[in-house]
Amino acid sequence: MGLIRRRRQDDSVPEPGGEDVAGELAALSAEMERSLPEANPAVQEAWYRRKGAQRARVLVGSLTKALGRGGVAAAKGAGLGGKALADRLVLAAPRIPIRSLATLRAQHPTAATPEELAELVTLGACRSSAALGAGAGAAAMMPVPPAMAVEIAAETLSVAAVEIKLIAELHEIYGMPAVGTAAQRAAAYVGAWADGRGIDRAALIRPAGLAAMAIGSEVRQKVRKRLTRSTLRKLPSLTPLLIGAGIGATMNRRDTRRLADQVRADLVGRKVLDPGYWAAAAPALGAGDRRAVES
Repeated sequence: MGLIRRRRQDDSVPEPGGEDVAGELAALSAEMERSLPEANPAVQEAWYRRKGAQRARVLVGSLTKALGRGGVAAAKGAGLGGKALADRLVLAAPRIPIRSLATLRAQHPTAATPEELAELVTLGACRSSAALGAGAGAAAMMPVPPAMAVEIAAETLSVAAVEIKLIAELHEIYGMPAVGTAAQRAAAYVGAWADGRGIDRAALIRPAGLAAMAIGSEVRQKVRKRLTRSTLRKLPSLTPLLIGAGIGATMNRRDTRRLADQVRADLVGRKVLDPGYWAAAAPALGAGDRRAVES
């Protein structure tokens, strides 16, 4: 199933496709990042307040329907509900599109250092997270208990996907990407998200560490606990009218920024395995660029 979605003629908001939760989460993270316009900060913020929240409402709404069909709404008790959400997030994680350092540098050629690039990627993730909170909050005009439960779950999973993508790309930027198979790398980033920290590199380079990641029982338990806490904290974001939208946007932006700052603090002081990784991923210069550098 592709991640590129057909755009509607009326409002240019993509029509989410696919029936499974994993596909919706993958589409969400890709579309939100791809929609970030290249403009000055004031224009970007204005776009996210308008189009970002609109896009988020469509995608979270589609995910809400998928979760309802999957039985999450009928889950009884926080424990069972947390387990169901954790299972879906772990299933979705390998499908979340992660950009390589070369791709990130090509998309942000003005970033001269890892810190500058990390800040740009962090800002994009914070804006995406805020848009999701605003979109879900604004959609709760007349919430009823069953709808609120599923919508909270949908927003929680959506923000988790954005943050896992952010963590993975920060590891790319600082020259410390996860190793192993696609499933093992995804498990490592999901575990880092659950811990709110950077990946323990020593655990990843040992075969025993990779085997543990493949099993994933400990990772799933941590994810379950964090998702359960997140759903409880998001209750105020479903306050009717735009009050809820403001609460959701502010809370999500703050939490995503805090997570990014912690992961970046963990990674900055570590020794990279390949000291030349940053230069090796530099964008190729065109003829005009080469003349400017030579002059």
